Amino acid sequence: MPRIVLLVTSPRLPAGLLTAAAWDVVRTAVVFAGAESELATAIRSAGGQVRVPDGPAVPALLAAAATHDTVVWLAGPAGDEALARELGLRLAREPGLAELELMYGSWDPPGARLLDAVAVLDRLLSPGGDPWKRAQTHQSLAGFLLEECYEAYDAIVASDTDALREELGDVLLQVVLHARLAEELPEGERWNVDDVAGGLVDKMIRRNPHVFAGAEAGSLEEITANWERIKQAEKSRTSVLDGVALSQPALALATTILDRAARAGRTLPLPPPETQPTPESTLGATLLAAVAQARQAGLDPESALRHTTLTYAQTLPPTTSPTPPPTDPS
Repeated sequence: MPRIVLLVTSPRLPAGLLTAAAWDVVRTAVVFAGAESELATAIRSAGGQVRVPDGPAVPALLAAAATHDTVVWLAGPAGDEALARELGLRLAREPGLAELELMYGSWDPPGARLLDAVAVLDRLLSPGGDPWKRAQTHQSLAGFLLEECYEAYDAIVASDTDALREELGDVLLQVVLHARLAEELPEGERWNVDDVAGGLVDKMIRRNPHVFAGAEAGSLEEITANWERIKQAEKSRTSVLDGVALSQPALALATTILDRAARAGRTLPLPPPETQPTPESTLGATLLAAVAQARQAGLDPESALRHTTLTYAQTLPPTTSPTPPPTDPS
């Protein structure tokens, strides 16, 4: 009995990247497609024949199956579910016509939807795309990046994994958006999302030799120390402040600097609050001392203050409508 093969392929992979079984079929069978495509071109280049029917697809497939052992339909990106349903019902009513077979010629690799994200952002920032996004710069988007990171942090604190998934998507939007904007920089300054991903991959391979280079893993402390040694060799840093995000919240910044100083063996006495010349510097020294105490106790001062503040906020009475200001007598 002849067979009609519905060949499903991933639209996110190069058109000619098919399994050996799929190539064997398309080289020798009668192949139909709903429209011209890169896959149809690739099959023709390999010696196959691809036809685009002038009329409805199902009658054309059945007519070809009457005179050929194998007929192939190149399914579109959406899978052509309507065609498959119509063809299946027809063959169920007339089982002697042909057998229906589903074949996967290629499939999405892990992370394939990231390619979709890149393509969507490219469309939005290309001519004819979204005017608002096309008008943005790295500087105008800086606040949005911080905001999305904070919202992801809130989802983590709330243990809301569904919200975290969504918020990480918003963070990813900012990453891909910045990468696409960088493609518009002057010649010699441009980079793209592949440069971002490539830099990340290279860094992870370099800094994890116990995974990628056969080095002895050791304890977690040894792995962390090796990471820091590799990082130091890469960065050639001369100051404990190198690489510290100075725009982060003050408590987190103080914690990071104290940690960096301790790891570098460059700890100095903290400024005593009682000797400070101004109320502001006295308060700053007091807060810095509190951060140092929290660090010694293994506590996160940023998280502690946030938790206590939010707990306090929950005890506040509900707000009432504000009293309207007096009418201007004039």
